[in-house]
Parts: sequence; C-alpha cells; structure tokens
Amino acid sequence: MTDLVNQRRLAAAILKCGVNRVWIDPESTVDLEEAVTRSDIRHAIRVGVIAAKPVRGVSRARAKKHDEELRRGRHQGPGSRKGTPRSRLPRKDRWMNLVRAQRRLLRQLRETKKITPNSYRIYYRKVKGGMFRSRAHLVSSLKLANLLKET
Repeated sequence: MTDLVNQRRLAAAILKCGVNRVWIDPESTVDLEEAVTRSDIRHAIRVGVIAAKPVRGVSRARAKKHDEELRRGRHQGPGSRKGTPRSRLPRKDRWMNLVRAQRRLLRQLRETKKITPNSYRIYYRKVKGGMFRSRAHLVSSLKLANLLKET
C-alpha cells in the first residue's frame, strides 16, 4: 500500500472537503504517486480517479418514529415529565376546555329541543360561573331539576 497523504491533502483542498471524504481509486494508487502538483490532482479529479464522497447526514428516521409515538400518546409517563401538571396544561387551558365542552353540550340540547331556550340561558350563565365539574355533572343537574326532556 502506497502513502498518498500529500495527494489526499491537496485533493481535499481542491474539492473543498475534509481529508476523510476524499476517495481515491485503489486501482490507480501507483499512478497517483507521481501526482505531486495541484494541476496533477485536478487532472486526476477530472478523470475520476479522485472524487469526494457524499456528505453523511444524520438520519431523521428515529426522530420521526418518536414523534409518531408521541402523537399516539406514548412516552408521556412520569419519567418524561419536566414541568408541574399546571405548567403542562395551564389552569386557563383546562378551564377553556371544560367550559367549551359544557357550552357545546348545552347548544346541542337546545337545538334538539331537549331543553328550552330559557333554561339554556340560565344554565349557560351557571356554566360561566363554574358551577359544574364536568359535562356529566351538568347533565345530572339538568335531570335533577326536571329540565331535560327525553325525545
């Protein structure tokens, strides 16, 4: 095996890449021993005896797989959590989700004529006041007041 360190260095400078990315044809090592000038190296590059290897990228395959798993609800256990429960789902967001769900339910009940517009308005205000823990609590309160008509 011949020592082509100088040729490799010159080729790296010409190809504008690192020394490790320079590929030298193993069949032509004997011919390249005489190539000592930059023009000799340029000629070898033109001929195809010397070339630059492609840049090795970092694969996103594992990251994509992890993102997909996160979308499916994996990797959410206690060991993966950094913030407090309130920082992960702020109070306001929790409140908005709750109130929007309850208002949606009230709207559906009014549209299907299961509650009157008057009781809708009364319970809309109660929802705004934070009277109900959940949709189920709202429904049970309507049933208790005999305002929910089964159609």
